[in-house]
Amino acid sequence: MILALAGGVGGAKLACGLAMQLQPERLLIVVNTGDDFVHLGLSISPDLDTVMYWLAGINDSTRGWGLTDESWNFMAALEQLGGLIWFKLGDRDLATHIERTRRLTCGQQLSEVTRFLCNKLGVRHRVAPMTDQAVRTIVYTDEGALEFQHYFVRRQCAPHVRGLEYSGASGAAPSTAFDKALSRNDLEAIIICPSNPLLSIDPILAIEDVRGRIKRQHAPVVAVSPIVGGRAIKGPAAKILTELGRDPTAFEIARHYAGLIDGIVIDEIDAELRQKIEQLGLRVDITATVMKTREDQSRLAATAIQLAAHIRAL
Repeated sequence: MILALAGGVGGAKLACGLAMQLQPERLLIVVNTGDDFVHLGLSISPDLDTVMYWLAGINDSTRGWGLTDESWNFMAALEQLGGLIWFKLGDRDLATHIERTRRLTCGQQLSEVTRFLCNKLGVRHRVAPMTDQAVRTIVYTDEGALEFQHYFVRRQCAPHVRGLEYSGASGAAPSTAFDKALSRNDLEAIIICPSNPLLSIDPILAIEDVRGRIKRQHAPVVAVSPIVGGRAIKGPAAKILTELGRDPTAFEIARHYAGLIDGIVIDEIDAELRQKIEQLGLRVDITATVMKTREDQSRLAATAIQLAAHIRAL
């Protein structure tokens, strides 16, 4: 089995590629829930929904988030009433949040609710939250401490970032599926998707002993860089790295994960960084990493799987 760690659009795209390459029983996708929050009384899990919608083939590929062919009557009516409209909830997407909230209120865990929703949407591959407990990413900025969605959506990532906290992570346990995967002695590989390392992957790694358990795993760990040519394909990864005094490069991604990963896939445009990255003791594979089509997703997933297999064979 292969374990993938994912969050955001980049993570969802590679998750789709991995699902094209692997049978359902050979893949578990563990998703960041540090972005989760309660809005308008509803339990919102943005990264889980993004991964779920992409795997179901019903995502809005233009926006990257939400559902295709969405309508916005609810938001228009809410605006007319003077309600909070900074976080957009489409009419069809709203059903997901309402049903999730209802089931959580009835005592179900987020893992159970996620399995139910995936099943209803026809998602065959397993998707699990990183934990069933509350972990919240806090962004410390020049405007003070902001809950993640207030930084990311309400303020459109404009404030200068000074630090990050994953509140509740140190006392949170991995979800049951995640825990079982980390306990397997026959895990083929752990693949870190090209998600924002600070906002999507680090919250997963911050859960109690997750980083240590990954290090103790015999399976090779391979990351795919979300930085291409000094820029993030989507999202504020490059901006945040720069504001924290770090270079937004594929080398910096490799250094960020150094000690945890065994190899990294970088884009062709960053080929000159190979030797520098290899000096960190990592194997490097170079390919086109920008995923514009389903074929791109499948090909990049195959590259990551092959790199892991090569490392495992050494």
